[in-house]
This record gives sequence, C-alpha cells and structure tokens, in this order.
Amino acid sequence: MVSKIELSYNLGSENSALNAADLPKQRQQALLRNALMDLLQAVRERGSIAAAAKSLGMSYRHVWGELKKWEVRLNQNLIVWEKGMPAELSEFASKLLWAERQAQARLAAPIEALMAELERTFAVAFDPEAHLLTLYASHDDALVRLREFTAAQALHLDIRFCGSVDAVRALNEGRCELAGFHTLSQPKLNSLSAQTYKPLLKPGQHKLIGFAQRTQGLLVKSGNPLNIQSLQDVMAKRLRYVNRGLGTGTRLLLDELLANQGLAADQLIGYEYQELSHSAVANCIASGQADAGLAIESAALTLGLDFVPLVSENYWLVCLKSALDAPPVQALRNHLASSAWQTTLQDMLGYHVNQSGNVHSLRKELPWWALKPRKAPQIKH
Repeated sequence: MVSKIELSYNLGSENSALNAADLPKQRQQALLRNALMDLLQAVRERGSIAAAAKSLGMSYRHVWGELKKWEVRLNQNLIVWEKGMPAELSEFASKLLWAERQAQARLAAPIEALMAELERTFAVAFDPEAHLLTLYASHDDALVRLREFTAAQALHLDIRFCGSVDAVRALNEGRCELAGFHTLSQPKLNSLSAQTYKPLLKPGQHKLIGFAQRTQGLLVKSGNPLNIQSLQDVMAKRLRYVNRGLGTGTRLLLDELLANQGLAADQLIGYEYQELSHSAVANCIASGQADAGLAIESAALTLGLDFVPLVSENYWLVCLKSALDAPPVQALRNHLASSAWQTTLQDMLGYHVNQSGNVHSLRKELPWWALKPRKAPQIKH
C-alpha cells in the first residue's frame, strides 16, 4: 500500500534536462517523471532487461538492481523472472502503469499550472529582463506548444489552465493580463455561449486576439467499433459518455450542441461523469471506462483513438483594451503573427491559423452585441 507520494523538480538548461526522446514511447508524454515507471515501460516495450537498459542508456546490472530494489520496497513482484523467456510485467506492475497513466491524464492541467508557476518564479532570477505574462485559459495543446515557443525568445507565459468561463472572470478580477476561451466558429445570436459570455465581456473595454481555429469532436476507440458518428448515436445506442466539468468551454459546447439538436442532457448516460481535461477524457475512453467524449483531435492522436469531427471553433485570447500596447502583450502578438509560430500551429493535428496575433473587436467576431436600431427622428408638423 502506498503511504506517501513525494514530488520533486529540477533546475537547468534545456541541454542539461532529461532527453524525452531517450524514454520509452509511452513515457514521452508524462509531465512528472518517475524512475520506476520509466523502467517498467521500457521492459514492456523492449521485452527484456538488457534491451530496456540499452534503450535508457543504463547498464543491465543497474536496471536489474533497481527493479529488485523496488520489489523489496513494495513487497510485490514486478517482473515475471523466467529464464530463457522474454521479460514480462507482473499483474501488479501492469496495474501500477495503468494507475499512473490515469493520474497523469487527470492531473495534466494542474501539473502544467504548477510547472508554469515554478518556471515563472525562477524566470526572474535567471533572466530579469524577460517578459512575464499571466494567462488564465481553457486547456489547449497549442497553448502548451506556444509556451515552449515563446520561452526560447524571452517571453515567459505563466499559463493557469481552468475553465473558459473562470478564465474570463479571472481577467475581469485582475488576476491575469490575458484569458483564453473558445466558441463555435459561427455562434448563434441567442446561444448558450451568448448567455454565458455576454455579461462578462464588454465592447470597448475588451479586445480579442486571434489565436487558433481548432476542431472538436467525439473521441472513440480505435477503429470506431461501435460506429459512433454523432451525439444522437451515443444516446440512441445507450453508450457511456464522459463529460467535462461546469465552467469549461467544452461542457458549454456540449450543452449548446444538445440544445441545437433538441436532445435532453439527462438522456446522455455519463453526463454527470466529469474529467478535468481533454487528455483525461481520452484516457478514460482508452481504458474502457467510457465509449465516447467530446475533446480536441490531438487528444485522440496521443492515445491512438479515433476522432469523429463535429464542429469547428475559434480559440480566442482576450485582454483589456488598455493592455494591448503593454510590452509583454505586444511581444506575444508579435510571436503569434510570426511565420515560425504559424507554421508550428498549422502542423498540429486539428488546428488551423486564425489571424493569429491580430486584434479583433467583440462586435465583429461575436454577434451578441447587435446594436439597437436608432429610432427615427420625429418630424414636427
């Protein structure tokens, strides 16, 4: 039984950091490194202690000793030790890997927020001239890539992932300089999105900055064995759905799609089953806990799931008009408009450039503030 979990972090340049390419394929996406999990995954992929050791750049003796040490510490067998046979993970070791994948997926957003906070705090010490920009945003893979892109160019993005609605509220409360949220590419005038965002955003006070256009759809098992093509299919076939939490843009999107199609939320099995991020939804489906869930395409790619596209949406960054010319915001806009970033974004599955870095008005992009027609002047006779 695990009695305590300990976390740690490293400081150093990119050249001195652990090279993710040297790790087993399924460990390259992990946000938190764990030596035992790296060893177990290497043994699973390579089929022998010797091959696992070679892939990790370690000696056979070291890997064998570490595995034995962990078996004593956990009082459980980790490897099926049969001479002349390929090394196999024990049932306990397989369950350990599964549990760790679940934890990584479910905690991806808060882990990334913690990493960003540590990086922001130490950035001042290592480079006092670097720009710092705090961004509350709906979780998005392209934003993670953007943070890596700008960090190499003296702009540190302190990204705090949360729900879209919470992000805009954080902006209005002065807790950040930018907020990230997403809406349908062609939102309706009286939609749920309009009802949600209209009270929070004010023309003349807020400005939109183009970031990306992305596709959201249903994540399903590889090969789509249940032939799921729509939300109606999920309901009609009584399949298990995994949802996102209240306040997230994807939850709002689901409710909007259900309303547009005249579908009742209480008829969707699993509507109350919530996960924290797109990757957590993907992991839930990959592990067999659900049959479908709404998420971005890149989340499906990571775990080898199939993706059924449903809608195109715009992901916006929003700031106060008064912040547009602040050096950090101006630096970010320049990065977003650069050909290097736009090529990076275009190469990501499920993403397209959407006037990245350009400033837009709320009235032009979101049809929720239609000007009231002026009354015709009365002519006195």
